[in-house]
Amino acid sequence: MITLTRADAAVPHPGSSRRRSSALAWTIAATLAAVYLALSVRNHQRFRTTGFDLGIFEQAVRSYAEGRPGLVPLKGPDFPQLGDHFSPVLAALAPVYRVFPSPVTLLVAQALLLAVAVVPIVLLAHRRLGVLAAVTAGAGYGLSWGIAQTVGFDFHEVCFAVPLLACSLTAIAERRLRAGALWALPLVLVKEDLGLTVAVVGLLIAAAGACRLGWGLAAGGVLATALAVGVVIPVLNPNDGYAYTTTAGAGLHHPVTAVKVLTVLALLAPTAGLALRSPLVWVAAPTLLWRFTSGNPAYWGTGYHYSAVLMPVLMVAFIDALARRRAAGRAVRPLLATSLAATALLLPHFPLAQLPSVQTWRGDPRTTAAHRVLDRIPDGSTVAATNRLVPQLTGRTTVTLFGFDYPGPAPQFIVVDTAGRDFPLERDGRRERVNAALAAGYRIVTSDEGFLLLHRAVTDR
Repeated sequence: MITLTRADAAVPHPGSSRRRSSALAWTIAATLAAVYLALSVRNHQRFRTTGFDLGIFEQAVRSYAEGRPGLVPLKGPDFPQLGDHFSPVLAALAPVYRVFPSPVTLLVAQALLLAVAVVPIVLLAHRRLGVLAAVTAGAGYGLSWGIAQTVGFDFHEVCFAVPLLACSLTAIAERRLRAGALWALPLVLVKEDLGLTVAVVGLLIAAAGACRLGWGLAAGGVLATALAVGVVIPVLNPNDGYAYTTTAGAGLHHPVTAVKVLTVLALLAPTAGLALRSPLVWVAAPTLLWRFTSGNPAYWGTGYHYSAVLMPVLMVAFIDALARRRAAGRAVRPLLATSLAATALLLPHFPLAQLPSVQTWRGDPRTTAAHRVLDRIPDGSTVAATNRLVPQLTGRTTVTLFGFDYPGPAPQFIVVDTAGRDFPLERDGRRERVNAALAAGYRIVTSDEGFLLLHRAVTDR
């Protein structure tokens, strides 16, 4: 049976110590927020953000802000975002987006949410183990590769889950079980799979002695995922199904691969493997399970944003295991040093390492040319654009992805990067599509540094 011993509970500190602890936590959070903002906004300025996914999420939030049900033209005509992933939490950004209608609004929100998650982690480490542990945990979470990959790749709804998990698990580590349950419950509104994560949180709470609360939370989490995947998403999806069932379970044909092993090792390295000694690490199991059993290899590795929700889980489990170790009279400083070393060694391999690079801040003639071309497109137009041009347009036009076939009238404008690499077509494929558009009645408006803007003179009736 999994237990959380009362010996792990927090020891009250004098008021001055609490103030020092809070000051440290919020200082680290503010520093991380600045770092995350610098990277994500600079990526957007350099056309490193994409329609899949920043454009999709901005279209959903823009739709909510306009009083419509989260429609995403990039996914198809009148396609509701809730028909792809169950993430009603995105509507929380609508009031801010009405005031600041820009993709940068989403990037700022993500940076702040990811940064604030460090506060409960640092506070827990400081109360349990002191300043060195607090700094180590703050660095281990804040500079972790999972958070870096999220900040470096667009915006994603999971940024809401990260602070919720941090608050929930730190509360459980301190045996504030009701608070842990309340922080976990909103996870079901972030994404459909997180109901299973809520269920594991519930099981931990039940194992800690709050049986009714824990089992109720576990049942509610399972039910939430079942309803989202089995009812809500298929009802709202224009294709009457859940798009990701086709790859579910296919990864079992390759249960252990080098990529999966490396991902697990990268997850455990900043905890010196000690996270495995805390029952809280079980909260990572549902996310790893659906990823590793999927037939989509993109889910198996360290890329993209898929590990963001694991970072607070592993770091809180690390703190909890360290506290248990110290309570048993064993040394913790060597493990803190190992954690810091692992964080430092992994850092150069992931997106936060781009910030000190001169190349990141140097001007680019192609970027300037792209802005000149995009400025020729009137607000309110319908546009088909290549992937990296999409999020530059989602706030003021109705944009779809060039290279996909959408039903309905042809867009008024097509804007294409004919020179760079982009999704979903290679350069030859893009040029073939451009030639087909010219044959269908589009004319060239301007061409600049490989960016080509076409306009349809005659619209469909």
